[in-house]
Amino acid sequence: MSTLMLPSAAPVGSTQFPFPPTPPVLIAALPASGPTTGANQVLLLGVGLTPATGVSFGGTAATIVSQDPFGFLTVVTAPPHAAGAVLVTVTTAVGTSNGVNYTYAAPPSPPTATSITPASGPASGGTAFTIAGTDLSNAIVLFGALPATGVVVNAAGTSLTGVTPPGVPGNVTVTVITLSGTTVVPGGFTYLTPAPTATAIIPATGPAAGGAPFVIIGSALTGATVTIGGNPATGVVADPTGTVLFGTTPAGTVGNVPVVVTTPSGSATVPGGFTFV
Repeated sequence: MSTLMLPSAAPVGSTQFPFPPTPPVLIAALPASGPTTGANQVLLLGVGLTPATGVSFGGTAATIVSQDPFGFLTVVTAPPHAAGAVLVTVTTAVGTSNGVNYTYAAPPSPPTATSITPASGPASGGTAFTIAGTDLSNAIVLFGALPATGVVVNAAGTSLTGVTPPGVPGNVTVTVITLSGTTVVPGGFTYLTPAPTATAIIPATGPAAGGAPFVIIGSALTGATVTIGGNPATGVVADPTGTVLFGTTPAGTVGNVPVVVTTPSGSATVPGGFTFV
């Protein structure tokens, strides 16, 4: 009678594989894209990935950060590479895996700004402006430290429009900020004091010989000069609020003449003028 023979047990401490070992299989790289500068971590998913002896991104070696003991997961640091798609492979003692796609993306270009139109406006704000440049998408615009409102960028990213915030008279830096960088608009933006207004001159008459004191009521009169009949008044000075102007009339010709107040922001004519008698 024959006897059924069972396979002998493997010696303690040894490992038997029913099939010959196979090269690793790579399923995916997550994320599947990254910057050309590298240095970002990528998770590799697959089977038989450990112990890996090397990981390649398009022929450039990556740095292995960690591996799980079951061979399903490997974390690597991507190396730098030119922009474009590459194949990622994993190599173990058994062989090299299939390749999976990974795309190196060039970093977005920083913005540029070549001009702002108009380059000046009232200190009260509210001036509609246009900035020309490149790569302006998703920009915010600062006038000094204050943001512009209503900023809209065209589809090409070459022009943006907005409205100025209030500011202090004088020139301020205009800064354009996007996710990829910052640029400064050449020349900045100049806030202007409001144009003067003049509502009355008191008194409205005086001797043709001149020398009569007068007061002009209005607004934004700081730094103003005054002509009466085309001749400059003397001793002209504004009060701290810029609403009252004091001066002395020049000599003039008998009759009614115009009174003009002028500042760097504009001119105003006093209603009714001044009458020399």
